[in-house]
Amino acid sequence: MLLFENVCVLVTGAGRGIGKRLAIGFAQQGARVGLLARSKAELDLTQLEIDHAGGTALRLRADVRHLFEVQSAVERMRAHFGTVHALVAAAGVQGPIGPFAENDSDDWWETIEINLRGVVNSCRAVLPDMVQRRQGKIILLSGGGGSRPRANFSAYAASKAAVLRFAETLAEEVRNHNIQVNCMSPGGTYTHMTDEILRAGERAGWKEQEDALEVRVTGGTTPERQMGLAAFLASERSNHVSGKLIHVEDDWKRLEGAAVNPELYTLRRVMKA
Repeated sequence: MLLFENVCVLVTGAGRGIGKRLAIGFAQQGARVGLLARSKAELDLTQLEIDHAGGTALRLRADVRHLFEVQSAVERMRAHFGTVHALVAAAGVQGPIGPFAENDSDDWWETIEINLRGVVNSCRAVLPDMVQRRQGKIILLSGGGGSRPRANFSAYAASKAAVLRFAETLAEEVRNHNIQVNCMSPGGTYTHMTDEILRAGERAGWKEQEDALEVRVTGGTTPERQMGLAAFLASERSNHVSGKLIHVEDDWKRLEGAAVNPELYTLRRVMKA
């Protein structure tokens, strides 16, 4: 059964890592997928894999830091496939690893630019049509450090925490337009970021090294598990869920068909005097 037949899904960061996994997963479920990334070679490979599996995809080369490029990509996707029904914002970089005081300032701010501005630009590009149609799904990828401190990864953690708050705020603004905005935490997965942590050695910290090594050995969270949550958040089954941060390991299936407590899966700190 093709759960997303005739549905158009735009995936940023689709050239590699989790973005590529999710792009392939949506194509396997019948979606027409827009593949957005900076690298032509990586986009070509993702497109080739989808084509060989019988899926439908369109390469959209753009830098998410530049709004005009993203808007142009969305216009091109609309011309080929029709309006974008769902956005999966997966483009991101890990940024400098090591103590903040020793980080290169330009590298630090580039991480914020890609991870935060890229998400904001992607949402700006797809929202007008979603508001007009009164329907849309926006899935923003979170990551380690978004909801807790993460020593030696200050740029990445700060950018992801900002994305979480942006998602909660945007969800409130577009709630009456029948648009759902959620953050998905995909779990530890073996990607190029895993190798970056391992190469960083002691600058990453012993716990980060230990976790990265385990992910490299085991592969980490499976694509099927990640796609399961992404498919739920992109489908009508989650129309009552918005403004949430949901981890792939959460018992999210209990959300189906059930009312959602306003405080459930929100980014909060409870403090007592």
